[in-house]
This record gives sequence, C-alpha cells and structure tokens, in this order.
Amino acid sequence: MRNIKLTIAYDGTDFHGWQRQPELRTVQGVLDEAIERLLGARPNTNASGRTDAGVHALGQVVHFLSASRHGPEVYLKALNATLPRDVRVLDAAEVPQAFHATLDARSKRYRYRLDNAQYASPFELRYAWHVFHRLDVDAMNRAGAALLGRHDFRSFETDWPNRLSSVRTIYDVEASRHGDLVHVEVEADGFLYNMVRAIAGTLMLVGTGKRPEGWVAEVLRAEDRVEAGPTAPARGLFLLHVNYDRPPERADRR
Repeated sequence: MRNIKLTIAYDGTDFHGWQRQPELRTVQGVLDEAIERLLGARPNTNASGRTDAGVHALGQVVHFLSASRHGPEVYLKALNATLPRDVRVLDAAEVPQAFHATLDARSKRYRYRLDNAQYASPFELRYAWHVFHRLDVDAMNRAGAALLGRHDFRSFETDWPNRLSSVRTIYDVEASRHGDLVHVEVEADGFLYNMVRAIAGTLMLVGTGKRPEGWVAEVLRAEDRVEAGPTAPARGLFLLHVNYDRPPERADRR
C-alpha cells in the first residue's frame, strides 16, 4: 500500500463542510468520488481537520492509502479533470506510510477576512465579513497579544465542552490591513469549535472601539463564552496552511 498526500483548495460556500454526510454535498464526498473514479475503489481519506459549512481552504492536507501504482502527477491531473470547479488539488506526493494528515499536524494557520469598506463589495460577499466601522488594526494587534501562549480558550469555544480539554497553544495572532480588507490570522497547535471566528469577532469589537484593548485579556481569564465577542460568519474563514515540521516559536512582536 502507498500513502498519498494531497494538498487541496476549495471554496466552501456551497459545501456542508469537509466531512462526508449522507445526502449532503461535502468536500470529502466529492473528493472521494473523484478518487474512486480514478482507482475503482472508495478511499479512506483523512484531512488535517474538519472545516465547517461555508469555510474555505487554501491549503487543506489529505492522505489516503492506495494499492495503485499511479505516480503523484497522475493524481494531480486526473483528479483536477473530474473534480467540480470549487475544489482543486494543488499538490500530490507519496509519503511514508506512517504519515497521518490529522495526527502529525504540529500547527495550523487560519485567516479571517473582513471587508472594511464603507459599502460591502459585491466581490467579497462570499469571502469576507463586512464591517463598515473603520478598524484600528494596531489596537487589534495589541489586544490579541494577550492570547499568545498556552491557555484555556473556553471563552472562544461554541457550546463548551466539545473536546476533552479546551487548553491550546496559540503561536501567533496578527491583524493586518490590505486596502479595504483586514486580515486576522491565528496559528495554533489546535483549535476549538468556532475558536478563530470567536477571536475574530472579539478583536472586531476592539478594532471598532466598542471595547478597550485590555478587555481581550479579561475575556480569556473569564473562561466563559458569553464574555467574548460574536462568532464571525463562516464565509470569511480560510484554512491557510498546515505545518508538519516542529512547532513554531511563539511570535510576540508587539
């Protein structure tokens, strides 16, 4: 058996998330169908993590075992020829059998996109959250620094508890402006349900001046979801990159 690793991108708008579900269109479902057409057998695909309905990916990582002798270039060309246009395989490689896309991930990085123009851009309706109040990116960065390190992040988890532990390590939180777009990027060793979207909603309140910078540290200490900001809409969230090397050092530049 050979272990095949795929790096894929997808527009999550018209999907009910990553995980296969009966009678629903999911990313795993259409990917498995494409692989089955190529190999003649349904694969057992595993992803670095499950994205929710409406969430996008620029660098999702998937692996599956196959007895096929197809080279990586065949997977790349053949799958892209049959996949729907809102999913693309960016890279294919054969990796050691011990590699596991989920268990071997050392960190993941997400980007949340906010459309900060006065009027919502029609070209960002599927990919960003429109916030018309001018966001103070510097204030968001100063406030976000409180989240760096290892903490209990239950204040940023929807319907706690969803996992055995809500303790995670955040290596980087960074807000940046790109014209009328503001990006909030978070890298961590793992994420709780809606964690990045809750962080984005919380920092948005600081950026608009509705909450002081020190409030984010208070929210973290409270360990109570009701103390944090709103859960930002799924459409603005992108899985950027999955890191399989050693964990990054904590980035505290502020």
